[in-house]
Amino acid sequence: MIRTTLAALALCVAALPAAAEKLSLTQLSRYLNTIQSATGSFTQINADGTISTGTISIKRPGKVRFDYNPPERALVLAEAGAVYILDRKLRSEPDTYPLNQTPLSIILARNVDLSQAGMVRAHGYDGTATIVTAQDPKRPEYGTIQLKFTGPPAELRQWIITDGDGNATTVVLGGLDDKPLPNSLFSIDDELARLR
Repeated sequence: MIRTTLAALALCVAALPAAAEKLSLTQLSRYLNTIQSATGSFTQINADGTISTGTISIKRPGKVRFDYNPPERALVLAEAGAVYILDRKLRSEPDTYPLNQTPLSIILARNVDLSQAGMVRAHGYDGTATIVTAQDPKRPEYGTIQLKFTGPPAELRQWIITDGDGNATTVVLGGLDDKPLPNSLFSIDDELARLR
């Protein structure tokens, strides 16, 4: 009886998923570089504590789109080296910022290399996820991005962008699914034309 119970316990333990482990910067860079075109859901926790949800679309290099669910009508779009923040309710011109002045540019780069000198400020493991805090070594004044990965295999689960003023915005991903996306999805001109 005891032998049977021990054998059953051994089978249950063997069936459990392998324990997560700290992923290397090389593994994480390789994983981020495999994300070419993907979409998924997100939950955003803003600096003021408000919560938004929506859909994220990524097409590397350099393109991302955040479509916010109602009642919001906001759109955040990055293309051609710029980030556009559009409030569709106001039907006005978007606020525009250079992409390279935001920490998001790190994961949208053509070739992500987290081992680049001065990029990673912290690299740790909290028992369930690998956490990397990175900044653009040429522009540290624009803030940091803290990336949270589970795995192996590596999977991006969350990021926290802290701007130069210390305001933090958290984005929790519901999972990214590889999916071909047209370039037109990331066209600010197309979005503005729809509002006219």
